Amino acid sequence: MAGPLTGVRVIELGAIGPAPFAGMLLGDLGAEVIRVARHGDDAAAQRAVHGVLLRGRRFVQADLKAPGGAELVRRLVQGADVLTEGFRPGVAERLGIGPDDLLAGNPRLVYGRMTGWGQDGPLAASAGHDINYIALSGALAPCVGSDGAPVAPLNMLGDFGGGGMLLAVGVLAALLHARATGEGQVVDAAIVDGSALLTAMHQAMLGSGLWAAPPGGNIFDGGAPFYGVYRTADDRWLSVGAIEPAFYADFVRGLGMPGLPDRDDPANWPQLKQQVAARIAERSLEEWTDAFAGLEACVAPVLDPAEAPDHPQLAAREVYREWDGLRHPAPAPRFSATTVDWPPTAEATDSTYDVLREIGCSTDELDQWTSSGVITAAPKGDQE
Repeated sequence: MAGPLTGVRVIELGAIGPAPFAGMLLGDLGAEVIRVARHGDDAAAQRAVHGVLLRGRRFVQADLKAPGGAELVRRLVQGADVLTEGFRPGVAERLGIGPDDLLAGNPRLVYGRMTGWGQDGPLAASAGHDINYIALSGALAPCVGSDGAPVAPLNMLGDFGGGGMLLAVGVLAALLHARATGEGQVVDAAIVDGSALLTAMHQAMLGSGLWAAPPGGNIFDGGAPFYGVYRTADDRWLSVGAIEPAFYADFVRGLGMPGLPDRDDPANWPQLKQQVAARIAERSLEEWTDAFAGLEACVAPVLDPAEAPDHPQLAAREVYREWDGLRHPAPAPRFSATTVDWPPTAEATDSTYDVLREIGCSTDELDQWTSSGVITAAPKGDQE
């Protein structure tokens, strides 16, 4: 059965990181995603670099700076529901494919814009990457390592959590509005906005005084002995999240350490952490996993990406799946009535002429775009 977004067509202007992640999410939900790749980019090479993010796409190879490039995009979006782009502010407008240009021909279009700093503000035109956006938004400072220095959680927090994920959420909300009213709109998704949004609970704790210690001394930043990771005897790591009293009681039971200092007094946390660390260092990760089996201690082994797919819980739900020579995280969330197709039906190959013919472009138009350098000549077997 097709996914819940079956029938939705998305035009994705070539970008990296968060914008393709949003396209992947929409495609996983059943949308048809057509990626307009930069002229000369090889689809196979893009797949090698971005891999999983580009699953389920068809590719249109085009030079948007060439005469006629803007017209090609306008033709693509005439029958589309969504366009996404990841240019710096003003670039799409200079290319003649900004919101005013495209909404004039398709008033129902949802125009999704993915940037780091947003469409306005003093840094709007500045360069940046995930680590810069989460640093400035206040999301990086609380994520500290053992030496107290901030440690970025890869580029998952900004690029993907606060960026691509929220672009997809914004697009879905705007799609509902367009379906109900016939009115399209611009979705301004900025990583700095999204990463700030992800600090909502942290902001509440700051405001209520529950996050008052220096970095590394609070409940979720490694300060609490019942929330963190501990090294095992075989140099592996055990994660512990025994926050609630009942779970902590099972944690202490699994450790075999009755009579520990009161964990509700933060003054005891440093001593408690040392005691727990010394105890966990006595056994291997497998031994501790077995010791906590059947207890509700909120304990789990830290698995690397190669190990995770084989864990019984993840294997039972097929959280990771092999396709096209790559390991893919499965589409999420899951739906009871509109089951998402897997594997993706489209492959990351150049479909320029197929797509343009499907939307009604004539041979004369294709020849004109070819002669002006917007698209390359069709392979011999694809010529009419």
